[in-house]
Amino acid sequence: MLARPRRLTRGDDYRFVVRRGARCAGANTVTHVVLTAEPRAARFGFIVSKAVGNAVTRNTVRRRLKAVCAEALPEVREGADVVIRALPSAATATFQELRTEVTRCLARRAAA
Repeated sequence: MLARPRRLTRGDDYRFVVRRGARCAGANTVTHVVLTAEPRAARFGFIVSKAVGNAVTRNTVRRRLKAVCAEALPEVREGADVVIRALPSAATATFQELRTEVTRCLARRAAA
């Protein structure tokens, strides 16, 4: 579970990260990362659109992505803002596939 200080909550923050961040694409997700110089905890945001599936499917995908990010938290650099956008194929991906993909992208873009 990601505590509130570890989450992106404002729409402006999401837009900034998606537009300005370094991008890493996989088969099921697209990860956007912006590294800031601020001495604060890394923050995560998730975009799971209706194209992924119905509400139950979207929430399942979002929970899996949050769990993956909670596991990878120690390896993510301080001050990083990360937005993970789920693609429609994420609905049928296993937890292990999502974990592998997201940790690969975080290691490339936001490793400590």
